[in-house]
Amino acid sequence: MSAQLVGQLRVAMGEGRLAAGERLPASRALAGVLGVSRTVVTAAYEQLYAEGWLEGRHGSGTYVTDGVAASRAPERPPPTRTARRAAIPGEIDLRSGLAWVGALDSPAWRRAWRLASGMPPQQRQDPHGLPGLRVALAGYIRRSRGVPCPVDGLLVTRGATNGLDLLAATVLRAGDRVGVEEPGYLRARAVLAGRGAELVPCPVDEHGLVVDGLPDDLRLVYTTPSHQFPMGGVLPVPRRRALLAWARRTGAIVAEDDYDGEFRYDVAPLPALYGLDPDVVVYLGTTSKILTADMGVGWLVGRPDLVADIALRREELNDRTAVVPQDALRLLLERGDLDRHVRRMRGEYARRRNVVVDALRGLPVRGDTAGLHLVVEVPAAVAGWVVGAAVERGVLVETLEHHPRGPWRASGLVIGYGTAADLAELRKGCEVVRELVERGQLDMAGGPTGTGSEVG
Repeated sequence: MSAQLVGQLRVAMGEGRLAAGERLPASRALAGVLGVSRTVVTAAYEQLYAEGWLEGRHGSGTYVTDGVAASRAPERPPPTRTARRAAIPGEIDLRSGLAWVGALDSPAWRRAWRLASGMPPQQRQDPHGLPGLRVALAGYIRRSRGVPCPVDGLLVTRGATNGLDLLAATVLRAGDRVGVEEPGYLRARAVLAGRGAELVPCPVDEHGLVVDGLPDDLRLVYTTPSHQFPMGGVLPVPRRRALLAWARRTGAIVAEDDYDGEFRYDVAPLPALYGLDPDVVVYLGTTSKILTADMGVGWLVGRPDLVADIALRREELNDRTAVVPQDALRLLLERGDLDRHVRRMRGEYARRRNVVVDALRGLPVRGDTAGLHLVVEVPAAVAGWVVGAAVERGVLVETLEHHPRGPWRASGLVIGYGTAADLAELRKGCEVVRELVERGQLDMAGGPTGTGSEVG
């Protein structure tokens, strides 16, 4: 969180939104506003002091150093949202983006890490990743996502976002136009903007990315076809074929982020988009949704010649994936532990999804057939009020406003079901949300609630 705060303050100062000579809030005051510990803010300030962004004035406080805005290039990634605070014990966390780690097979998990920690240090690491893991991953992707995966076309990353960054660093030049879904994944936008891309909003509907009307001058388009984030659409086959035909015709690359494609609850998971045309699609995956973000391992799959170029660029950037997590994942794959875990979690998430849908009964829900989150469509004023009122009841939830929306007209709440501790807690949190939505809608319509609360 300190690193995120440092990044946001750098951008604000570099763009002049925090002007030279402007006084910053005291660390205690800023920590209170952001809902984080004072240590987070203090560490961020110390980093910015060391870099020369900030200066202290005796007895007066912390100020933006004179001239820092002029000394930085004007081209900057778009500002990100405030760092998400950690849930306080006792709170029910319904925010999206995290997997349920309580069901990990602890003996298998500990065994894999214990054996992997015995690996001898390597002087020079293959930028493609450990050979044994690449073979095991190729088999897993073939089994789980229904697509052939050549080992020489697979590169081990630190996660899907890292894979996207390596792809962008290899194929993009400053000013290249890149299509991004709106609403869409904030971190992917930040990565692409950080590589100098001009972001082009591409609308989505209830089925995912709208392919008709994609500009012909895009160098790359980033998409989440298995479960669009955050709206939850699953891209149908005709639209998938249209997207690939467009990429063939224009020479663009399709970056497919398959972050929770293993989990679908109405039918079997759709095969990855990559399987329809490996020449134009780069497939990005991660263990963060199937295991835990702490694993820090993902994969990138594409044409072998393109992957070779990415590996060379990776060496230039001195980017690498830690060896011990790679070997731990290899052991989980080779022993069948990961496949068993995914099968178990598919049932667990299906139960969680059913609890959420049942607890939210009567509310308009979309995107509930796959993944680890869904959307409740309610007016923006109601959604914003519910978030604040839910915190007072010990429930954390986020609105669609948290994600870039562009021309999208829908508004509502994003409900994640990967973080609540158990089904009873999940149900309780969703029932609080439903109660507050119903109260907020009644207030907005001018009806009596008996509470005296107001929305907006």
